[in-house]
Amino acid sequence: MRLIVGLGNPGREYRETRHNVGFMVVDEIARRHNLTLATGPSQVPDAMIAKKFGTDGTLVAKPLTFMNNSGDVVSALARYYDISIGDLLVVVDEVALPFARLRARARGSAGGHNGLKSVIARLGTTEFARLRLGVGRGDARRDLADHVLSKFEADELSALGEFIGRAADAAEMFAAEGIEKVMNTYNPGATDPD
Repeated sequence: MRLIVGLGNPGREYRETRHNVGFMVVDEIARRHNLTLATGPSQVPDAMIAKKFGTDGTLVAKPLTFMNNSGDVVSALARYYDISIGDLLVVVDEVALPFARLRARARGSAGGHNGLKSVIARLGTTEFARLRLGVGRGDARRDLADHVLSKFEADELSALGEFIGRAADAAEMFAAEGIEKVMNTYNPGATDPD
């Protein structure tokens, strides 16, 4: 069984912000497979989980904690569902990538991302797959926290659906074929024309 966790912040005020693209990917996968996100089991009450999809059974989830505490939920889900580290994919926003660029990795550092820092701290390892979704840095004079908590610009909104769709495709590929296939297909230089 595999687990795809999209990181974000709970609450209406964060719903359409850059920081919540991980949530958007989980919502898109749930929509495609006609899955309903529901509150997790009593051992993991701070998560919205959709039951299995695909031939091997993959779970998708969104932590209901704030981004900086995402690791609490990710580690609890991995324990409860007995998910091995190699079967976990964490989907997050990434300011170091241009808008709509994807980058998959089999392992690695948090790269300054507080959600990933929390997941690494709680799992005690950096050896899990992650899919970073480019949201751009924006104006360098603007506070980075303000940027990631802002809504997308009008020109970005017109491409957002396709971007989230490609990210959901990549996450579904992870579920079916593993992270190496995702890296070879979606990372810059693979099939990306940029």
